[in-house]
Amino acid sequence: MIRDSIIEQVYLAKGPTDLRKSIDGLSVIVQEGFHLNPFSSCLFVFCNRKRDKLKILHWEYNGFWLYYKRLEKGAFAWPKADDSSPSLKITRRQLNWLLDGLSLEQRHAHQPVNAQTLI
Repeated sequence: MIRDSIIEQVYLAKGPTDLRKSIDGLSVIVQEGFHLNPFSSCLFVFCNRKRDKLKILHWEYNGFWLYYKRLEKGAFAWPKADDSSPSLKITRRQLNWLLDGLSLEQRHAHQPVNAQTLI
């Protein structure tokens, strides 16, 4: 189970990924494609070409978690690949939107507010 308290960042692989890859293949993409450490406390999210399946790679303490989700209907609103970067850093909130079938940018969602103490 994904524990919110230990997740540093969430990275999406832009465009489709061959989901026949398992932990070793996806960790190579993270290391060589994203230039990130697959052993960090981050979530790395990959989606197939039809955008109806995704995998999440996550290192926790002494081993990898590999989460897999398949939609019975519909598709994920996945960002397209471009030349600027192979990955996209998003928030946990945006990941939840994506998993719920929404786009990464929600114009109608409440914007985060950083409260300041009055002293």
